[in-house]
Amino acid sequence: MSLIRSSSPSLVNAARLATVSSRLLAARAVTALPRTSSISRAQQRNIVTIVPQGCEAYRLTLGRNPERLLPGLHANIPLLHTLQLVDMRETSIPISDLTGFTSDNVPVLVSGSLFFRVQDAYNACFSVNNFNENVKQIGTSAMRSVVGSFYYDAIISDRNGINDKLRAVIGSSIQSWGIDCTRFEIQTFKPSNREVERQLELQMEAERNRRKQLLDTEAQVNVAEGQKQKTILQSEGELQSKVNQADGEYKARVREAEGFGHQIETIAQAIAGEGAIVESEARRKAVDFIMEIRRQDTFRTIAEGKGNNTYFLPAETTSLSKTVDIDTTQRWVRGLEDSKLAEMVRPPTKA
Repeated sequence: MSLIRSSSPSLVNAARLATVSSRLLAARAVTALPRTSSISRAQQRNIVTIVPQGCEAYRLTLGRNPERLLPGLHANIPLLHTLQLVDMRETSIPISDLTGFTSDNVPVLVSGSLFFRVQDAYNACFSVNNFNENVKQIGTSAMRSVVGSFYYDAIISDRNGINDKLRAVIGSSIQSWGIDCTRFEIQTFKPSNREVERQLELQMEAERNRRKQLLDTEAQVNVAEGQKQKTILQSEGELQSKVNQADGEYKARVREAEGFGHQIETIAQAIAGEGAIVESEARRKAVDFIMEIRRQDTFRTIAEGKGNNTYFLPAETTSLSKTVDIDTTQRWVRGLEDSKLAEMVRPPTKA
């Protein structure tokens, strides 16, 4: 009895050790492949393997006959099977502090990020060795090449265009590996040393001054052109105004002459008599009569004016009785029964 009791602690410890060992063996029997962007190549010593979501794996038997494994639980025979895991999610590779030269020989320092996604896991596994490293090398070479084909100012002003060209160049190079370059983003772009940066600042300042002078010159030219057009338009307006005024005066005088001629004919007809033929003598008397009427109107206007104390009269005034005999004038006045005809005797007034 004492022997059994004395050996009980050692038996308990042995049992505990056996339990722990069995648990460790069970845990090692099921192992998940690591989620990594690179290909995981290893001979798995576990019976069961888990392929994570978003990844694909290929199981090789004695190094050949690849078999595609989708996410989930898969059997694995140690020493017989080799697993290669590929992450199918979009991945980025940083490219930092890359030195290069622009098309105008400016030394620059560039950094950016290359984003890609594996589209064909088979080609990514078996068409290239360590595609992550090779994609980074392609991105570095393409960045240096594309930056060297642009001027410094063009890269500063059109960074999106540089990104698109880098994406196209890198994508065409890695497409055969089953990998798609989704985008490329330039993060920093600057001269590689302070002296170059200072020279570029002076160059940009000179360029700004040149553009400013060019804009000022164009503005002065535009102002001068505006003044020229203004002067031309003003002169054309004045010319047209004078032409219109002359046309107006011409038409007014023509109308006045027509009215005066109509008055002469009417008065001459009245002097000659109803139905009689108007002779030149009658027209002359009509003209003298109209001139006498206007002269009398002028005298009346002078006499009725306020503040007039000096009058200028012709040396000889022709009496109305000397020009037109009294009988003829009275006969003509009696013939003016129509008020409109009497109104026509008065000279037309200008507007």
